[in-house]
Amino acid sequence: MFEVSDTFIYIAIFAFISALVNSIGILAIFKYREWAEKTKTYFICFAAGMLVSTPLLMTLPIAIEKNFYAGFTALFGFLFMFFSNELIKHYTHKETLAFGITAAEGIGIHSFIDGIIYTVTFNISILVGVLAGTGLVVHEFAEGVITYLVLLKGGMKEKTAMLFAFLIAGFTTPMGAFIAYPLINKLSDSSLGLMLGFVSGVLLYVSASHLLPEARQEEKEHSYIAFLSGVGLALFIVVSKLI
Repeated sequence: MFEVSDTFIYIAIFAFISALVNSIGILAIFKYREWAEKTKTYFICFAAGMLVSTPLLMTLPIAIEKNFYAGFTALFGFLFMFFSNELIKHYTHKETLAFGITAAEGIGIHSFIDGIIYTVTFNISILVGVLAGTGLVVHEFAEGVITYLVLLKGGMKEKTAMLFAFLIAGFTTPMGAFIAYPLINKLSDSSLGLMLGFVSGVLLYVSASHLLPEARQEEKEHSYIAFLSGVGLALFIVVSKLI
């Protein structure tokens, strides 16, 4: 058993909000496909701005302060995501159904890691958790949309695709957070520094190599403003804390 602390409550709130926003994205693309496809780029850009700023301004400096070698785990986190993505892309060069299943599997792994990120960052501090968590929550809308479309492309019926999209992209995030909590809660400050370094690398990869290229591929008018808004919000939160 573990104590229900304020940290756990924050983790649970963000994990469930993440699942809720993901579900809203799935419902939006199911009922209002044209609107969801038009707006998802702005959500992606805003999330990318938050997620590229948070490691550079907050999580990586804190990680290195706790453990000098956190920069190495940050590199490992980035490379882990890079090669995981390459492996997933390799297996998607198949029949339509195989594409849907394999791509959905990749999204599920990514969402599970999101849950672990909530647990690691909130164990460092509430501020770090809120910064990283806000970016992750915002990008859940677009992730729900993408997961649903991938499953449709894989040949699933609409209502079945809705259910599986939630299980794959929404439910896995709180699951990852709750599985990781009792383990990460016992780590020393030095070990948490290494974990936070890994998380920083993952966040940098997700923003710079996943969200931004996807946004550029479907670039909308003034989408850069959404990106700069995400950067600006991260800067505002960090500077407000320092003053």
